[in-house]
Amino acid sequence: MLSRLCHVKGVSYDFVDPCQQLCGSYHRMFHYVKKRALFFVQDISTASALMDVSYKIYDQENQKIPIFVNTSAVPYSVRDKLEPEEMEQLKLTMNKRYDISQKALDLQMLRFDPDLVGLNIDIILNRRNCMAATLQIIEKNFPELLSLNLCNNKLYRLDGLSDLIQMAPTVKNLNLSRNELNSTWELRKMKGLKLEELWLDGNPLCSTFPDQSTYICAIRDCFPKLLRLDGQALPPPIIIHIDRPYLINSCKESHKTSETLKSLVMQFLQQYYLIYDSGDRQGLLGAYHDKACFSLTIPFNPEDPSPSSLCDYFKDNRNMKNLKDPYLRVQLLKHTKHDIVCSLCVLPKTQHDLSSFVVDMWFPTERMLFFFVNGVFKEVEGRSQGSVRAFSRTFIATPASSSSLCVVNDELFMRDATPKETQSSFSVHVPTTTSIFGSTFSQEQQKMVQAFSTQSGMNVQWSRK
Repeated sequence: MLSRLCHVKGVSYDFVDPCQQLCGSYHRMFHYVKKRALFFVQDISTASALMDVSYKIYDQENQKIPIFVNTSAVPYSVRDKLEPEEMEQLKLTMNKRYDISQKALDLQMLRFDPDLVGLNIDIILNRRNCMAATLQIIEKNFPELLSLNLCNNKLYRLDGLSDLIQMAPTVKNLNLSRNELNSTWELRKMKGLKLEELWLDGNPLCSTFPDQSTYICAIRDCFPKLLRLDGQALPPPIIIHIDRPYLINSCKESHKTSETLKSLVMQFLQQYYLIYDSGDRQGLLGAYHDKACFSLTIPFNPEDPSPSSLCDYFKDNRNMKNLKDPYLRVQLLKHTKHDIVCSLCVLPKTQHDLSSFVVDMWFPTERMLFFFVNGVFKEVEGRSQGSVRAFSRTFIATPASSSSLCVVNDELFMRDATPKETQSSFSVHVPTTTSIFGSTFSQEQQKMVQAFSTQSGMNVQWSRK
């Protein structure tokens, strides 16, 4: 008997549900090969109906989805179904492993269960026919299942297990520890499952993250409602109700308040960029909160054949529109002041044109201030020495004292300056660190003045006096 193989090109795992709806009653044969979603149908009329909607349905990015239909042999997951007596024995084995009081099913090391081994029944859950049979029994016999333990089953792919989303949507606790999962790519196939607790320890993927916070963020990207991971409680998930927005009351801005805030912001920017351009950016540690965040974005397209002078910044580029890898997206967001300053220190040395700065602030509250600056700078060393860049930077800061700010969020966007921006930049002399401190000051004295200015909140001229 021939079946029809349908494949949907270029579909992301976030788009599973619409694709699975396409294959109707055959959704249990639904799986992915790279970026193509594949499933099988058994009659010509269904295949023809699918061909008719090719390029007529859209994904989450409003791109048309093509559907291709080819004749195919009957898939092995159907052809190699377990025999009725094997299904019956598997059901009896699973019944023994079910805790009715906890609504928990323990299937760890299922292949080596004595009841199965004694009858020469080989249940390998990496095989789609075995996983399909297991899930069919779960759907029929344990409809209120809350906890499923699949540890120690040598699982390296979760295509078959992804049907758990439809067949056991009540599962809140899933144990996948001590398997062979190498990437969160597999976990994304389970993304529709509303898990509250997940165990992954003992899988190779756990060692692919630089730190625990990155690991947690990547897993929570797949399961936003997760409360416990590998037995450890997680901070409650932040849920924003779009239909009932919560608004923070801004301060009533008077002329006096506006001038005070303006002075505070301008003083901060002067001190910040004085240190930034000094050659030693470690002095910026005092400008950031311990758990501040920073990201850098550039308009760089790696597929553009023409060379870009911004290539030094590409490895740190966090353009979410083009960055599809959730792990890399998390990794490129710097999470502590030490990580932020370390990332700033490796960027090319610069000289900013303070006279080019355009500054605005908005939405001041008693505890937070949002302000924005754009302008130009030039690189003063390296292979792009002399190149002029334009930048835009958004700071979110909290008051550290009556005369200083502490940055909690910093977003930097930069691009090549236009010819007009390049021509008009640095038309007014911007004093260097040496000229600000005066020629009679030694290098050590200059650093003392700079440190005093940062710590006291005074501007550089008064700190020098």
